[in-house]
Amino acid sequence: MTIIPAIDIFDGRCVRLREGSYAEKTEYTGDPADVARSFVDAGATRVHIVDLNAARGDAKTNRSVIRQIRNATGSASQSAPQCLLEIGGGVRTLDDVRELLDIGLDRLVVGTVFAKNPDTVAEWASEFGSVFIAGIDARDGTVRVSGWTDDSGVRASDLAQRAASYGVCAVVYTNIAHDGVMNGPDTEGTNEIAEVSSVPVILSGGIGTLEDLRTAAATAHKDVVGVIVGRAIYEGTVTPTEAFAAFSQPDPKEMTW
Repeated sequence: MTIIPAIDIFDGRCVRLREGSYAEKTEYTGDPADVARSFVDAGATRVHIVDLNAARGDAKTNRSVIRQIRNATGSASQSAPQCLLEIGGGVRTLDDVRELLDIGLDRLVVGTVFAKNPDTVAEWASEFGSVFIAGIDARDGTVRVSGWTDDSGVRASDLAQRAASYGVCAVVYTNIAHDGVMNGPDTEGTNEIAEVSSVPVILSGGIGTLEDLRTAAATAHKDVVGVIVGRAIYEGTVTPTEAFAAFSQPDPKEMTW
């Protein structure tokens, strides 16, 4: 199981939201680039970034910070083992795709545009290759979009079932009710997404302890390949060192997802 530490950025700082609510935002000390480097030093081979400003429509605020994170962690295209970076939040236009790939991001998580206009994602995948991950963020089984503020009216399982046909290489599934509360992940819901999807699935939300990680790994569908860990790291209930000691991590160059 790949353990993927998360860096959520708002106004250039590391933060965590509770159930996707900007009104319940906790800010943490530490420069995002330094935090990312510390993850790599501890053993991370993949890091998940969320641009919370971009998710609300402000795509430019954090771009320089994202570039600093890339510089701090090295490029996955280099010959030496490095760290694969994936980013979500506000990836909605062709300009966004080009700029983020130019910065050196390895995977782009598309949520709103995938739910509303998956044909656009298919066109991007045709041009840029297998670098797009479908971000399926759901509450009560229905996909939320635009920074989780709007109900798309699309069932999460329906969107997951169609994911592969639009050229995405994986799905990140988040049960919003579990996000940022550290009360255990939605393994059942994630497994249901993996069952209907024909691409690898990454579980996101709810990890609070190392035991949560072990349980998620032990009960995961065969196509659930990774777990994103956020608040638990910042609150100190899971340390990257112990997580990576418990789960050996793959070389980023071997990750097709």
